Amino acid sequence: MLDEIKDEIKQLQAKAVQLAAILKIDEQKKQLAAIDAQAADPNLWSDSEKAKKILQEKKSREKVISSYDELKSGIADFITLIDMASDADSAVLKKELLELKNQAEKLELAALLSGGYDKSNAILSINAGAGGTDAQDWAQILLRMYTRWAEGKDYKVEMPEISFGEEAGIKGVTLIITGPYAYGYLKNESGIHRLVRISPFSSEGKRHTSFVAVEVIPELADDIKIDINPNDLRVDTYRASGPGGQNVNKVSSAIRITHLPTGIVTQSQSDRSQHANRDTAMRLLKAKLYEMMLEQQKDKIDELRGEKKKIEWGHQIRSYVFQPYTLVKDHRTGTEVGDVQRVIDGDIDRFIEASLKKEKKDAV
Repeated sequence: MLDEIKDEIKQLQAKAVQLAAILKIDEQKKQLAAIDAQAADPNLWSDSEKAKKILQEKKSREKVISSYDELKSGIADFITLIDMASDADSAVLKKELLELKNQAEKLELAALLSGGYDKSNAILSINAGAGGTDAQDWAQILLRMYTRWAEGKDYKVEMPEISFGEEAGIKGVTLIITGPYAYGYLKNESGIHRLVRISPFSSEGKRHTSFVAVEVIPELADDIKIDINPNDLRVDTYRASGPGGQNVNKVSSAIRITHLPTGIVTQSQSDRSQHANRDTAMRLLKAKLYEMMLEQQKDKIDELRGEKKKIEWGHQIRSYVFQPYTLVKDHRTGTEVGDVQRVIDGDIDRFIEASLKKEKKDAV
């Protein structure tokens, strides 16, 4: 048993060396030192947006470096420990080895996020499809799922636009999820999500199937410029509305921007300030225009989002079954989880990790 553990820790030690090269740990440490110098500048907050980005980058690099250093140190301590151990200690050593393997897996996931847009913030849209009120309720459940997932990662979540259903749930919503690698983690969530359950909106007590479309695109970095002619824009103001259509503001502070040449519409109603809502709507517009530009190039469409499908049967990427049994299954990777409640409470990392690993494997 002890010899088996020794072999496993040697394999993990070799994997850690590979991860250091893939993650470019030495280079990251040099870059972090340069960022620390910028963060120490007393004039840093003269440009608050730049300051936030610098601190975000600092936090991101610190997390990767500290995780790697912790793994490396843990492996070294384990090797010292195993040299003094006996077979009687095997159970304890197995447990510690498993913890080290889990640390290595998390670092391996970080290594998978190497796409050109993976570091970006994510713009995530949820839209109810076939299934009526049940689909709108399902859309709201997914809104809660992604919000909880993001909050668990300490990401900031903005909700610039939401459209409520007449009876329950939501017709659609847009989220801006801000944090390191938000887009990288969420990009493969794009697609149709299918729900099977006993409908709470039906007196017949029959199983009902609902469909919701999720779309994820990256928010543009400041160094990517999109020229927009102001004459190509129609800007409308309106009052933000809540459930049932009631106005939630007394003034028309919500903004809707239509890009006339393409027909793209973005809107924001999350802020009481008309100016702030306009800025948010423009952020969304720029990201969508850039996405369209890349789609027209065709060779980069898959980098930004999955192929658009009808929001109905046969196109789902993942199914969530509440009755007659409980199961969440991703149809692309085969990943399954029996605890549906845990998944809709935001625990979707298993699906994210599986899709990223499959993406990397398919690219080889």
